[in-house]
Amino acid sequence: MIDKIIRESDFGVTICDREGKITYMNDRAKKIFRNYGDDLIGKSLFDCHPEPAKSKLKDMLKDEKKNVYTIEKNGIKKMIYQMPVYEDGEYCGFCELSLEIPLIMPHFKRD
Repeated sequence: MIDKIIRESDFGVTICDREGKITYMNDRAKKIFRNYGDDLIGKSLFDCHPEPAKSKLKDMLKDEKKNVYTIEKNGIKKMIYQMPVYEDGEYCGFCELSLEIPLIMPHFKRD
């Protein structure tokens, strides 16, 4: 059930191994990155990124560093959340979440 929910979610989920080889993409991620090809599973993330993003990705994979930022393209704002993932406590790669967010959105501070 969880796999089906994630596969059909309206946010992109892409997972790669420690070397940057794509091991999973949900349906939304496949749509987001379709201009790089129809089937990216098994392909290298390094082929999809120009410099300086390629070097940053290399450092993130090596150092297990999280990376979070927002982008805006074609009037659509997204939050990109890239995080190391672990299986049974062992580092096994990275997961990227790509979520569309409103250009202006409420922010609540809860103390």
